[in-house]
Amino acid sequence: MKVALFAPVPPEKSGIADYMALLLPALCERTDLTVVKRGAKRAPRGTDLCVYHVGNDPAVHGWIVEALRHEPGLVVLHDFVLHHLVAGLTLGRSDAVGYLAALEREGGLAARLLGHGVMEQRIPPLWETRAIDLPLAHVILDHATALVVHSHYVAGRARGAGYEGPIDVIPHPAWAVPAVAPAAVEGAPLVASFGNLNASKRAPQLLEAFARVRATHAEARLLFVGREAAGFDLPRRLQRLGLGAEGIELTGYVDEARLWALMARADVHVNLRHPTMGETSGTAIRALSLGKPLIVSDVGWFAELPDDVALKVAVDGHEVDTLAAALELLVARPDVRAAMGGHAAALARGPLAVERVAERQVAAFERAAGGAWVADEVLGEVSVAAAAVGIEPGSDETRDLARRLSEVNLGA
Repeated sequence: MKVALFAPVPPEKSGIADYMALLLPALCERTDLTVVKRGAKRAPRGTDLCVYHVGNDPAVHGWIVEALRHEPGLVVLHDFVLHHLVAGLTLGRSDAVGYLAALEREGGLAARLLGHGVMEQRIPPLWETRAIDLPLAHVILDHATALVVHSHYVAGRARGAGYEGPIDVIPHPAWAVPAVAPAAVEGAPLVASFGNLNASKRAPQLLEAFARVRATHAEARLLFVGREAAGFDLPRRLQRLGLGAEGIELTGYVDEARLWALMARADVHVNLRHPTMGETSGTAIRALSLGKPLIVSDVGWFAELPDDVALKVAVDGHEVDTLAAALELLVARPDVRAAMGGHAAALARGPLAVERVAERQVAAFERAAGGAWVADEVLGEVSVAAAAVGIEPGSDETRDLARRLSEVNLGA
């Protein structure tokens, strides 16, 4: 089977390019795969299946969407909410008509009127305020002959949007952990959150919950690895909560090597998210790969993590209380941290192992290719087996084989 892969790959800078770097070698060992040059709209001649990796960044995935429109194929859908992608491919290219049509298809006349409000600068951009309500995923689903997604949550959203094709739920693979020494950062234990400091990462709730825990665990520290969002005002929040600077550290942006070193040092990884765009968290996958216990929001992909590797916090009126209880458990109980970390490492070595994920993806590719390719492969294997036992062309045995194959729609 010949597969043409449309995807961002290194040296391009994106999370999905990193994902491809992780998975590509294992895929290439299992199928005849060609990575299509960025910007191409056609697959190489003789291709049996086109595979398109789609995320929400128009700068990274715009050319892939154009190729998908030209030739439908299997889509590996990394995000379900694609409003920013669609806006970039329409408004970003002076195609207001296309954007309004996508909105109306998704949300009727009311959504179209909202689009007019955005273009007339009367209301903020919908991709910033209403993307969850108007994901615009149909722009991709309409051209997908099959889907691979990383969570049952996204599979359910796709079905809810009317997608009727085959869907395979295949996890994001574990990362190969580099040989890196843990960073020299104080904290006994050290709790860490990786990603920008903002409301959608539930940073206000985490600060409030950690303040409660640190009142009785003075040696515990909270590390934020990422940039502070505009207007977040961390010093004011710390003052209001009575948290001194000695208990909190914000690193700003760090490179990949420093990221791994900090992740290796952290005793507890906190990965909160609301709302969810249907994404998988690369930092949570790294934590599992390192054998670290997780605290996550009970939403989307995060909710599907096994209970023995992640404590889950509902996004409700009791969120801070639940989060504080989860932090208290992991801060106070090194034995619980160790047990959860062991389960995380086992998950990374087992179902999330890159070889297993690659095998499942190739199986999905084969099912999606189907038809003539599968028939040819089966007939080829039958012919080899028949020749090996001395069955000659034109013999009674050959005619009997032909009859049986035709009964299952092969060889006709």
